[in-house]
This record gives sequence, C-alpha cells and structure tokens, in this order.
Amino acid sequence: MFNFFLPFKAKEKLSVRPKHIAIIMDGNGRWAKKRLMPRISGHRKGLESVRTVISQCNELNIPFLTLFAFSTENWLRPQKEVNFLMSLFWDAMKKESPALNKHNIRFKLIGDRKVLTKKLIDKVNNLEKMTKKNTGLTLSIAMNYGGKWDILYALKAHQKKYHSNKSFTERSLAKNLSLNFAPDPDLLIRTGGEKRISNFLIWQVAYTELYFTETLWPDFNKKAFIEALLEFQRRERRYGKTSEQL
Repeated sequence: MFNFFLPFKAKEKLSVRPKHIAIIMDGNGRWAKKRLMPRISGHRKGLESVRTVISQCNELNIPFLTLFAFSTENWLRPQKEVNFLMSLFWDAMKKESPALNKHNIRFKLIGDRKVLTKKLIDKVNNLEKMTKKNTGLTLSIAMNYGGKWDILYALKAHQKKYHSNKSFTERSLAKNLSLNFAPDPDLLIRTGGEKRISNFLIWQVAYTELYFTETLWPDFNKKAFIEALLEFQRRERRYGKTSEQL
C-alpha cells in the first residue's frame, strides 16, 4: 500500500519543512491522452502519486496534507468521467482504509456532501470515525469543494449561529471554514503546468507559497515531491515584513 522510503540525503537537505501541504492534482487526462489512452486511465494512474505523497508526508512528519480531488465545477465534465471518479474515490477509500489506520493517519473530507450519494457519504463518515483518534498525518480530501462555496458556507454558518447579531470578523469566518481543524497551507503544489489556484482554498492560501510544475500528476513521483519541498525551503516568508525584520 504505502512505501515508506526516502533517500537519507534527501532527508538531510530538508531542514525546513512545511506543516501543511495542499496539492492541486492536475494532468491526469493529458497524461492519458499522450499515451492514446482514455482519460479514466490517467485518473487510475494518478492514485499511485496520491499514495506517494501520503507516504512521504508521513515519513517526513508533515502534519497536514490536503488534496484537491473533485471541484464544484467538475460536475460539468462528461457524465461517464464523473461517474468513474466517484467510483474510483469509493474504491480507494475501501482499499486504503486499513493502511491509513495502520499508519496512524487521520482522514477528513472537506466540501459540500449534500449532492454525494448516500453510499459514498456513509463510507466517508465511517472512515472519518475509524481514524478520528489517529494522531499522525491528517489527510484531507477536497471532494465537491470550491473556495467560494467554502466562504459562503462559513458566512451562513455564522449567521445561523448568531442570528446576525454578532459582528463578523476574519477570525469568525476562519472558524467556520471547512478546513478549520488545520493551519493554513504553507505550500500549495499544482502539477500539470497550469498557473492558477482554480477556486481551491482561496481564503486559506493568502500567504501560502505557490509551486507550479510542468510534471503531470501521474508522473509526480518522490523525486518531484522532494524538489518541491527543496524549493519551499529556499523561499523567504515575510508575511508583509521586510527581510531585516525576520
């Protein structure tokens, strides 16, 4: 299932590591097209890269990993592809759940669950419950997720709780976002060559370091992952301050 192997020299070079990594897993369809294969073959191959980044985050003691699996806009794709993605997600949870628990990984799903099938929701709920007390890596899967939806949902949750009688602040909004159990991402990786965040965690990535790579997601291996971490290590994170103030 998970291959916990990382070259010793790579570990030594990573003196600064992000606490939270978010990834937009892009390029499955193009990977398949280049090989004259159906798009679903690219999605299936992409699961290997998912396993890779999970195992490497666990190995490096990175506390949080959030993967963008399916956006609120992805429903516009061909129905056959949408059905396959939902089936692939369910199968992956079923197959990998023992390994997640074995390796002390906590599973969370962020996104609007209302339109998901009962079968899928039940599987998600069961996996979240089974891994709730795990204290290692927190793996969050963004399913039917959109950053605009997230902010709107947080606003509505605040209004419902306080009946609009309590002032609305950045802090109160952040408390109601779907990723409120994790710190904001330190590093956002997008594979596939596109240079945009595509409505992903648009509130949370205000000061996140962005890393774009031409590598298509199914080809995003351990070496590519370490290269992203080494680039993060070279960044100077100032949060509005000057270099001299750090």
